[in-house]
Amino acid sequence: MANLAKSVLHVAVGVIVRQQQVLLALRKASQHQGGKWEFPGGKLEQGELTEHALVRELAEEIGITVQASSPLLQLRYQYPDREVFLDIRLVTEFSGEPQGLEGQAVKWFAISELDTIALPDANQPIVEHLQQHFL
Repeated sequence: MANLAKSVLHVAVGVIVRQQQVLLALRKASQHQGGKWEFPGGKLEQGELTEHALVRELAEEIGITVQASSPLLQLRYQYPDREVFLDIRLVTEFSGEPQGLEGQAVKWFAISELDTIALPDANQPIVEHLQQHFL
């Protein structure tokens, strides 16, 4: 009998803060939650630690080298078609200037304006946390 349970997608998420701004990347229209801005990151590979996945993903996607990060939040979110577990880390030190290496736009946004930007629903608790603790 086939396993009908949906697997949970484990994602490493980087919250990169610089001078009261946070870096977001625009999801491609063809992706789940396409056309929305998101905190950069990506799926963990089998047996990979979150901090290692985040270093790998941010190097591949936006061309930065993470030098230091710390746990910020962990949350689960159920979309109609999938469940995600976001393992969110605050990136406190990095080198390089972020750029969209996979064709995506990247942009710094003021933390105070994050609640006016179209983000995936799963990212809303991150926005609330940032606005409560960084403003």
